[in-house]
Formats: sequence, structure tokens, C-alpha cells
Amino acid sequence: MEKTKLGLPVGLFGAFAIAAVGFGGYVATALVVGYVLLMEENTWLKKAVVKAAATMVFFDFLIALVGIIPDAADWVVSLINTFGADIYGNFVSDIFNLVCRVLSICEDIIFIGLIFKALNQGTIAIPFVDGLVEKNM
Repeated sequence: MEKTKLGLPVGLFGAFAIAAVGFGGYVATALVVGYVLLMEENTWLKKAVVKAAATMVFFDFLIALVGIIPDAADWVVSLINTFGADIYGNFVSDIFNLVCRVLSICEDIIFIGLIFKALNQGTIAIPFVDGLVEKNM
């Protein structure tokens, strides 16, 4: 069983690293990815951590993209209300907030799966992210 420079098995360290990336935010991601890319030699570990970071950024981008739609709709409603109309437009916001929450739940499920697969140095196929990681690493 291959070990990291910290003395932990690679799969266990990968699971910890993916958990830190998935649930720790951007600072934890920068620290973990930076450490792994600079200090560790295991190719699977490097790809797994970069894939986790890319997955996090991908989902954050999707959530931000979907979040723009209710903001734009609220802006239009505010503009119309400025000219004397009385429009209530939270229906659009509620739908897209639901979509954002579903995307967030999907992200959490994928990260939980990645953590469990990392224990055996495995992964879950995420086509867009896998292609990006393979192309750039």
C-alpha cells in the first residue's frame, strides 16, 4: 500500500483531501490542491484532487449561472414597478432557487461518492470535468 509523504495511505489521504475540497470552501481547496501538487508524487492523488477542485468550480459556476436568472427577473419587476405598476414576481425566483438547491444537493452527493471511491483509489465519471482534467494534466 503506497503512502503519502505524511505517512497516510494514498486512498485515505485522497478521501480527506476530497472532503476538504468539497465541503471546506475555496481556501481549503487552495491549500489542499497546492500541497498535493507541490509535495506529493502519486499521479492518482494529483488527478483526484484536481478533479475535485474542478467539480467544485463547475457546480459553483452552474449555480451562479442559474442564480442570474431570478436576479434579472427581479430587476425587470423593479423597473416595471418604478413606473407605477404593482407586479409581484417572486414566482420566478422561487423556481430558480429550487433549481439552485437541487444542484447543490447533486454536488454534495457527487462529493460523497468521490470520497467513498477515493478510499480504494477509484473515481466517479463526470464527463465534462474528466475531459477537462485529462486535457490539462
